[in-house]
Amino acid sequence: MTDKTKSDAPLPSGLQLTALDPDFRENPHAILKRLRETSPVYHDQAMERYIVTTEALVDEVLRDRSMSVEAQNAKPNPINQAIARRLQPDADRRPSMLRLDDPEHQRLRSLVNKAFTPRAVERMRPRTIEIAESLLDEIGDRETFDIISEFSGPLPTVVIAEMLGVDPARRADFKRWSDTLVLGFLPFPTEEQEAMMRDARRNLDEVFQEEISKRRAEPRDDLIGRMVAAEEKGDQLTDEEIVTMCGLLLIAGNVTTTDLIGNGVYVLLNHPEQADLLRREPERIENAVEEMLRYDGPVTNTSRIAMRDMELGGCPIEKGDTIIVSIAGANHDPAFIDRPDEFDVTREDIEHHAFGGGAHYCLGAQLARMEAQVGINALLQRFPKLRLADEAPVRRGIPVFRGFEKLPVATR
Repeated sequence: MTDKTKSDAPLPSGLQLTALDPDFRENPHAILKRLRETSPVYHDQAMERYIVTTEALVDEVLRDRSMSVEAQNAKPNPINQAIARRLQPDADRRPSMLRLDDPEHQRLRSLVNKAFTPRAVERMRPRTIEIAESLLDEIGDRETFDIISEFSGPLPTVVIAEMLGVDPARRADFKRWSDTLVLGFLPFPTEEQEAMMRDARRNLDEVFQEEISKRRAEPRDDLIGRMVAAEEKGDQLTDEEIVTMCGLLLIAGNVTTTDLIGNGVYVLLNHPEQADLLRREPERIENAVEEMLRYDGPVTNTSRIAMRDMELGGCPIEKGDTIIVSIAGANHDPAFIDRPDEFDVTREDIEHHAFGGGAHYCLGAQLARMEAQVGINALLQRFPKLRLADEAPVRRGIPVFRGFEKLPVATR
């Protein structure tokens, strides 16, 4: 394991390896390539963590079910502990299943799993097409618009709201609250941001608690209704657990899909010949979305905590060490995929780690795929001359996530 490049320049560390750094935010793959080639298990001393960037090691970690996702199992780390507190500010409230190990993780996951099977998701496709078309109708024949605020943001928010059974008319509130809570991944939020997160969390909790009360008074066949019914059948799912699950599904169900669609549109408009190919052959969209996930996915990394002393890629890892799994690094590993830095919607047998892996493989993977397929195809067909606008796009600077705050496009 080495901490130097061939030119003996120091490797980046700490916040330089997050979207808070302008170089990493604009081109993470150049930096991840340096790590992958010189230090595939990189000890980032600035943040006391190990970063793995080769596909083989990423896959090994994701498949290792002995590893943990529960923050209390990690060695003390001021930055990580502060982030964990913001993501779970109430010490008496259990984390979401995203931060729970089995068997509790599997117990909670099983309660909502049926809503996200391929068959269940396909039943949502016609309604998703209707939502996409209505959003495009609202945009109309305007010469310019923002993909994020006017299309890729509202689309998944409305879909997941309808699945949960809450009023999609509040989509602006849901989107704003979701985006605000993602600020919890910032290592040093401002007091204003902290206050915004508290307000967003309280507002979401109140909405979902109200919806739970409605289902108890009058059962309904939606996600919230089914979670309430599962509790009543003896699964011991508490109101607090339902509220936490609803918040997770709403946030995870729109933030990352918004970014997937935004990133996908951006790369297509930078490869207009491939956008034209999809217009002529829209049946290629499933393959195209897989390539978008591989090439520039919405999540750059995830993490695991070692629960024993071990070796990883020849590097000693101690119990309690945090291991950052670079999804973006794995998806551009030339040992894993040919021509990794080329975007090609005709690429065959596409593999990637955009949805993680192992026990915590993304529950909503099929839903995100379907929404991106529907949304991007609808955009391309509605606007045959769609291009990037003269106004520059703005990338969001929040660790772990990769997407745009603003992506202006022109229709002619």
